[in-house]
Amino acid sequence: MHVETLRRYPVKSMLGEEVAESEVSERGLAGDRERAVLDVATGRIATAKSPRLWRALLTLEGARAPGDAELSALLGREVRLVDVPPEGAAYERSVPEQVLAEGVEAEVSHTVGTLGAAAPPGTFFDYAPLHLITTSTLERIAALGPRGHVEALRYRPNLVIATEAEGFVENGWIGRELHVGDDVVLRVMVASPRCAVPTLAHGPLGRDPDALRTVARHNRVEPLPGMGEQPCAGVYARVLRPGRIRKGERVRLTPAA
Repeated sequence: MHVETLRRYPVKSMLGEEVAESEVSERGLAGDRERAVLDVATGRIATAKSPRLWRALLTLEGARAPGDAELSALLGREVRLVDVPPEGAAYERSVPEQVLAEGVEAEVSHTVGTLGAAAPPGTFFDYAPLHLITTSTLERIAALGPRGHVEALRYRPNLVIATEAEGFVENGWIGRELHVGDDVVLRVMVASPRCAVPTLAHGPLGRDPDALRTVARHNRVEPLPGMGEQPCAGVYARVLRPGRIRKGERVRLTPAA
């Protein structure tokens, strides 16, 4: 296995950028999710997980985010770019199956989550500081879907790991360690439940409802006890030993206990 792609997302829910290498700390890749958009009216963090309100964030490059006035005009709500989450920062997540059924402009049910249950305080991660997906999983989704292709960008991973096995291989990585290159050690924590984001237009990429629908049909996993089975693709991880990650570096998985 090796690192095929490294990506960071300077502003939460905006488009990211590929990098050849990066420092990695307990806060994830350097420069990842350094800022987010705050909805002034609600005090909640804006995320494309609620596509009716915030899908336009995925038309913007996080590295060149506009100012507050321009951003507010684009989104149709008063917003501010912030670099520190407000106390008790929360976000809304539309029920993805309802988005599939009713469309991105429909008012659908949602849940409210708090940021960073498994991330350091003061960060904008939904859960943990790193998100990984394998080429095996992407190839499986593509093979099962009607297009025969799916873009890794839709799942917003930090690392795409090239793997040779077939299927949703990272489902079997939970609780194990990944050694990346000579320095970095990661602990794989949970499967990544997918929201409506993979279905949305990402910059020049058009909508693709099957990026979620295929996962929902073929890889339902219970990420944490009590959550029930969710459509999952990829895994979340935390950093056990920081260092530097480079594209092309070898990745080793510790044996199962």
